[in-house]
Amino acid sequence: MGKPTGFLEIARIENPYRTEEARLRDFDDLHVAQPADVRRAQAARCMNCGVPFCQSDFGCPLHNLIPEWNDLIYRGREREALERLLRTAPFPEFTGRVCPALCEKACNLESDALTNRDNELYLIETGFEKGWVQPRSPKTRTGRRVAVVGSGPAGLAAADLLNRLGHEVTVIERADRPGGLLMYGIPNMKLPKAVVERRVRLMEEEDVRFLLNTEADPDALRDYDAVLLCGGAKKPRALSVENADAAGVCFAVDYLTAATKAVLSGEAPAISAKEKTVIVVGGGDTGNDCVGTALRQGCKSVVQLEMMPAPPAQRAANNPWPQWPRTLRTDYGQLEAIHRQGEDPRVYQTTVKRIIVGAGGAIEAVETVRLEGFEPVPGTEQTIPCDLMLIAAGFVGCEAATAARFGVEPDARGRMLPGDGSHRIRDNLFSAGDMRTGQSLVVRALADGRAAAMEVNEWLKGGSI
Repeated sequence: MGKPTGFLEIARIENPYRTEEARLRDFDDLHVAQPADVRRAQAARCMNCGVPFCQSDFGCPLHNLIPEWNDLIYRGREREALERLLRTAPFPEFTGRVCPALCEKACNLESDALTNRDNELYLIETGFEKGWVQPRSPKTRTGRRVAVVGSGPAGLAAADLLNRLGHEVTVIERADRPGGLLMYGIPNMKLPKAVVERRVRLMEEEDVRFLLNTEADPDALRDYDAVLLCGGAKKPRALSVENADAAGVCFAVDYLTAATKAVLSGEAPAISAKEKTVIVVGGGDTGNDCVGTALRQGCKSVVQLEMMPAPPAQRAANNPWPQWPRTLRTDYGQLEAIHRQGEDPRVYQTTVKRIIVGAGGAIEAVETVRLEGFEPVPGTEQTIPCDLMLIAAGFVGCEAATAARFGVEPDARGRMLPGDGSHRIRDNLFSAGDMRTGQSLVVRALADGRAAAMEVNEWLKGGSI
């Protein structure tokens, strides 16, 4: 274990945010990395519990060997720690930045948990810096060809493992850059795109092939021994209100994609919040990302509408440890809005009743209504000026066109989830990630991609070409 009394002697120290004022000037990384001595001290706090819930189903979906590599960090054996981490974690540089750290919430120290996410990020970045992370191509090839459709977290994780197992892997991506939501669904300040590009280059050096600007065609994939669909749950949930198709109303994913493309190209974004009054519909992570992006683009103001009541500050009785705590969390975008506007942008138990358009057909205001038990409360309507509405209300499954093209009938939740719960849809066709499970976390998509890769591999061993 780490230092036996470490958790008693050493306080939890996370990688701190840069100041709000500094963050709002750019789209650079939100956090400031801490030096090696801080990370070693933090790793020393790990108790190597008899039952490490951090590795359980309540904790890490990848089942990372957390106590083991924390102990190695504490002892200054970072290279060994990284090797242990990479046994289960394909891309710690992603999860070390965007994972909500389920493992920390399941830690036996509870609210004073280990800084596992920062520790794993320290390991992988140290590995890249010191040249420990090198291409790991298989010594032999099986001669089997696998097409992975979609280069989001599930697709990349599956391609990575299938390649290591010796198969020839081609990743097919319809966008102009690989990464799926890692590239265009998560803002640069939360996950720098140079980090995604670095991993893709490494995979290319390991002989994974990427076909970009390409729509997957079942007929063109007949020469592959297996096809794994990892297209994500990209169908956004729309608003069933009047004038929902007005100019100035757009889905969060389209807005965030335009913002990232602008950051990468240095050009003006196709959809901008500059000098606009912005309303974000949705209180989740994507809504928060929209708030942070709109502030960086120079919006006049931003309001975030949330249908649910504000969560409690502490765990409720029906939400015990080690479950994920359904408690109030103020994320970076909301903190920045409080700094800039002087108040929290979130308005709870409120939804859009009507979108009001001007003479030119563009949105100019929104009529909201308060909810009680998801039912509108008469007499609570308010009209709020709005130049740009961003719908961040989640996703309702895979795109219908993709399912139809491959002759798959999604279930009631829009998932390509085989009836037996496996990853194999039929014959040599498989699914993984959000396309199979529905909208979820990056770390869960990584885990499902790896599970699908193992299933594909087992099928190829016994399957016919």
